[in-house]
Amino acid sequence: MAGYNQGAQVEHQKFGFGTVLSYSEERISIRFDDHGEKKFLTSLVSASLKKSDRQPPAEKKTRRKSTKTVAAAAAVQA
Repeated sequence: MAGYNQGAQVEHQKFGFGTVLSYSEERISIRFDDHGEKKFLTSLVSASLKKSDRQPPAEKKTRRKSTKTVAAAAAVQA
């Protein structure tokens, strides 16, 4: 199996499209669009994985609760 660079776009038969987070001869870690992060033994996943030429998905921004919302929730629980 050819090496995968960090950030490479791949497609897995079961989990779909993903982005390589890390790769070594022994292990590969991939963040899949619909299934989150998965870690595999490289030798076992090689038959199920192929490189993809798609563009990486845009990072989703997480919303943080404002301090007012957290304080209000704490006051309600007290």
